[in-house]
Amino acid sequence: MKKTFLILATAFAVSLHAADFPEGSPKFATANEVVTKAAKENGKPTILVFSASWCGPCQEMKKEVYPSAAVKPFHDKFNWAYLDIDVDANLKLFESHKLESVPHLLFLDANGKTIDQQEGGSSPKEFAKKLEKVLKKAEPAKTASTR
Repeated sequence: MKKTFLILATAFAVSLHAADFPEGSPKFATANEVVTKAAKENGKPTILVFSASWCGPCQEMKKEVYPSAAVKPFHDKFNWAYLDIDVDANLKLFESHKLESVPHLLFLDANGKTIDQQEGGSSPKEFAKKLEKVLKKAEPAKTASTR
């Protein structure tokens, strides 16, 4: 029963916040557990976007960068999580990684190991270049996990 409630609550949270994302955005989960499970199943790297509604650069990335034409080719190559640090569970995860400011993005390989990070905002073109580099770093972990 508890597990069913957790799944339903997570699904509700994802659908509730999905409306907050501009059209053309990647499919963001709003809970770390969702993308952790997805990464184990699909072998894709994960992007944890630590953000807040009161953070100007966070909102600019949300509106201008993630749904941009430059970033769109990467939408299906990652598991995406948009984690508002004003939510207790997300704040605890943020603090457990010893992060101090938002936006802060952690890039994890399919096994959950941090392979890169980005602090602060960037342009769509810069972010697309970052994603290309992250995919190259993630490839060895993906290969190792499929053996």
